[in-house]
Amino acid sequence: MYDIYTIKSSDTIESVSNKFNISPSNLYKLNGFTPDYILRAGSNIIVPKSQNSYFNYYTVQKGDNLYKIAKIYNINENLLAELNGLNKADYIYPNQVIVVPKPGVNVYITKDGDTLMGVVKGIKANINVLLLENPNIFLQSDQIIIYKEK
Repeated sequence: MYDIYTIKSSDTIESVSNKFNISPSNLYKLNGFTPDYILRAGSNIIVPKSQNSYFNYYTVQKGDNLYKIAKIYNINENLLAELNGLNKADYIYPNQVIVVPKPGVNVYITKDGDTLMGVVKGIKANINVLLLENPNIFLQSDQIIIYKEK
């Protein structure tokens, strides 16, 4: 779900945040930076993968759990956990940042033995639209396939 980005001399926290569709405060949290941190050209930081236009970032609040967040965002609790590299029973911490699909976006995570036609039938998607939204489907385990509601 994340990539490494090398800072350029013209980059600011705001320009990098805009480029990867993440708030400056969440970019700071993701990298463990303090608010006074200064980006340095040539250094590497963690950024969301480019498919972030399909996801929102949620900052965990005190008292939250995966079940509660899944209900708020109308997503299966197991899928939310898997999407964030967690187990359903994992404890989540206040100020932890997780991803949730944006409204109207659905996610399928591939499993061993999946076929393209099996996935298309299982999620009831149009194969042409699915391939446009996911140009690199390899059907390896744990690949995220994104599809929009009809």
